[in-house]
Amino acid sequence: MSVLRPNPPDTRLHAELKTTAADNLPTSRELGVVVPAPGSREVIRKVEWKPWAHFVAGAAGGMTSTFLTSPLDVVKTRLQSDFYKQQLASARAAACSGIHRGGVLRQGARHFQETFQILFDVHKVEGWRALFKGLGPNLSGVVPARAINFATYGNGKRIIANNFNDGQESTWVHLCAAACAGVVTGTATNPIWLVKTRLQLDKESAGIGGRARQYKNSLDCVRQVLREEGFRGLYRGLSASYLGVTESTLQWVLYEKMKSYLAARKERIVISGRPETTWDNFVDWSGKLGAAGSAKLLAAILTYPHEVVRTRLRQRPIGGGKPKYTGLAQCFRLIWKEEGLVSMYGGLSPHLLRVVPSAAIMFGMYEMILRLFGESA
Repeated sequence: MSVLRPNPPDTRLHAELKTTAADNLPTSRELGVVVPAPGSREVIRKVEWKPWAHFVAGAAGGMTSTFLTSPLDVVKTRLQSDFYKQQLASARAAACSGIHRGGVLRQGARHFQETFQILFDVHKVEGWRALFKGLGPNLSGVVPARAINFATYGNGKRIIANNFNDGQESTWVHLCAAACAGVVTGTATNPIWLVKTRLQLDKESAGIGGRARQYKNSLDCVRQVLREEGFRGLYRGLSASYLGVTESTLQWVLYEKMKSYLAARKERIVISGRPETTWDNFVDWSGKLGAAGSAKLLAAILTYPHEVVRTRLRQRPIGGGKPKYTGLAQCFRLIWKEEGLVSMYGGLSPHLLRVVPSAAIMFGMYEMILRLFGESA
């Protein structure tokens, strides 16, 4: 008489059933960590969120890029101001006038010539340390500014996506996060940028009659501004900073779009099943650096006039009297009337020479430190 015995459990099927739930969770190919599926609150709780990582990574990226490109920032600020217009005008008059007349290409060549002329003159007349004038307040501004900007953007896009877009990132999510980051950063750090600008323009031979330096250091600059212009004086140029939010917003959106193309390329490699080569890794990292630089280049060219207006609004009132530039619209009209359209792009050459590699360095450092912390960018 046969005895019916239950069939032994299919261990292979049992193993598949055990691992199916975990295997089906979406996983980041870059970081190897589980990422939240759209609308899955349970998964979101399991992911370790490190909001402070964006703060630290942004600060480190800003500090590195600022130190390496400080000389060009000094030149850019001087070319943007009107304190050096007379000096440059004399140099142009002494040169062959035919060289400086013409179209956009010749005007661009003139900007590059003036850039290196001031760069060498600063080193020759004031010494190499003058090339880093304003670096202290610049660093004290850049470090918190980049930390705040990257932290607000990195965490903001996650919050916006999770609460308003089913956990999915999109262009409008990047746009909103970047705009919020720009406004928060500009408001928090405007006094520091004002001090930096005035220290960079405070040159021994600058101003009326070659008067001596007006500021001993950053603290003295703050004291004089509060005494002569009041607390509101520390926020001169804030309206232009808000206008500059368009640049940072455009930069973030372009950067994210370019990164999505790189991510799509990496996804095709994974789907094909072939292992990643050294060339693939090189394309991935160089592509991100190129994306950061290209995004900054396009955003800076399209929105540059606000940089000139912001510098003019932050200048010290001449002779302690009423400021020449009293508001955003008035500043635009006055520059356009007195100096023409070309002056709206004064200092563009050193600005691009500085910000494009600076953006690549900063975003590269930001991405690298986030990876070390196991956080996605």
